[in-house]
Amino acid sequence: MVVGGSRGIGRAVAELLAAQGFGVVVNGRDPDAVADAVDGIGGRTVGHPGSPAEPAVADALIDRCVHEFGSVDALVNCAGTAELPGSSILNVTSEQFRELLDAHLLTAFETCRAAAPKMVAQGGGAIVNTGSFAFLGDYGGTGYPAGKGGVNGLTLAIAAELKATGVRANVVCPGARTRLSTGPDYEAQIAELHRRGLLDEVSMQGALDAAPPEYAAPVYAYLASDLAKNVTGQILVAAGGFVGRFDRQTPSLLAYRDHHGSPPWSVAELDGLVRSGRQT
Repeated sequence: MVVGGSRGIGRAVAELLAAQGFGVVVNGRDPDAVADAVDGIGGRTVGHPGSPAEPAVADALIDRCVHEFGSVDALVNCAGTAELPGSSILNVTSEQFRELLDAHLLTAFETCRAAAPKMVAQGGGAIVNTGSFAFLGDYGGTGYPAGKGGVNGLTLAIAAELKATGVRANVVCPGARTRLSTGPDYEAQIAELHRRGLLDEVSMQGALDAAPPEYAAPVYAYLASDLAKNVTGQILVAAGGFVGRFDRQTPSLLAYRDHHGSPPWSVAELDGLVRSGRQT
């Protein structure tokens, strides 16, 4: 099941999975784009258009996969939409923010919710969700980084909860040239982020000269395959020829007091600890 499989990275993933022998259900919101992808991919590929942020659509997608192929061995979430250029906490509307959360976090949640019980019942499966470098905040915006950060947290929670069942869950943060990362508006947005100091020179050039989606697709296909049967709870990076991993976040020690025999830290003490970064 490839959500967002009609265009961009999702289509490249669907093509690669089909070439490796998977039966693939391609999903997208545009019925014409879904039909075009199915015709172009061929093999054991079927289309199912609709918005998986809607619970009934998500349920129907997973049921279609089971009906067509007998199981849902892999769920790949590649759906998403770009935030408007210049969008920030200073001007974003509540409606725009909710739309971005729907497109990223809610779509991932609804499809995972629909697929996970079936994967547990069949004894295993792979969930591969799409994150983004944007969750770090370096690319600005509001709903986009919040949605992608939510996808990370949701996926790690699923991985921990379902590890004993044989169901795996991982995230890919891709860097690729798609319709969302091309054009004058996109280039102007990247240049503006660089001017404001949010992106360094290397990050800016990488964003403006991204590789085609075919370079990101193999990481998704790997995580969907049996080769990755022991890989879960990972956030991987696939950007052109670069493959990386975000290490699990752990707190670094600034200070410690035993609360049984010590008072709370004062505001002044905390200021000194945070600014100096020293350990006590």
